[in-house]
Amino acid sequence: MILFLTGNTFRDRTGCEDKSEMIPDNHLIDEMQKVFPDPCRALYFSDDPDDFEFNGFIANDTKDGFEYSGFQFESFICVDGRNASQAKELIRQANFIILGGGHTPSQNHFFREIGLADLLKDYDGVIWAISAGSMNCAETVYAAPEEDGEAVDPEYKRFLTGLGLTKTTILPHYNYWKDRTLDGLNYINEIILPDSIGRTFCYIADGSYILVKDGTEELRGEAYIVHNGKMKQLSANGDSVLL
Repeated sequence: MILFLTGNTFRDRTGCEDKSEMIPDNHLIDEMQKVFPDPCRALYFSDDPDDFEFNGFIANDTKDGFEYSGFQFESFICVDGRNASQAKELIRQANFIILGGGHTPSQNHFFREIGLADLLKDYDGVIWAISAGSMNCAETVYAAPEEDGEAVDPEYKRFLTGLGLTKTTILPHYNYWKDRTLDGLNYINEIILPDSIGRTFCYIADGSYILVKDGTEELRGEAYIVHNGKMKQLSANGDSVLL
């Protein structure tokens, strides 16, 4: 299995003429070209199994983005509540799996409901994970609060069991969150850092990613290590670091 853990796969599309262009930073497209299967039989796993209309839209949008960047598909199937019971057979036929973004706890629940961790044990193709999908690949997922009310909700579960595809607990979108607040709290100083006591997170900037291949985990691009209430820069754009 080859695993790409990304934050955003595509550039900011607002007002962008090339709205579906993949982020080429840190040789991301080059690395995908080395391993992209031909013919490619792809599955797209959503975060909300019941939001059929949105799932179809975002799956098609993701497909368009890959194709715009030169990656073509023989088949491309969105997996949600309509066909989740067929997941085992769909995975058996696939050689490229996309774990989409969205709400991390909702996706985590969906993955556990269909037993995705077990279904992937014998999978030997490529997995491309985006945002929440990347977070849910970890052994222990840090489902950092992201929606209004979650940061102050004592019932909100921040640590979940993931797919176990990587030992790295990843946080995406450093650029977006670094100067923001949630529920009146500074996102990094008052949410992320306190939650890192006794734990370690890898906080990546968009355009950065982790490549898991041949038993190694290699970080490409700008990232930060968060541990025991402190954060320090681990790498810059263009850097490559073994984790």
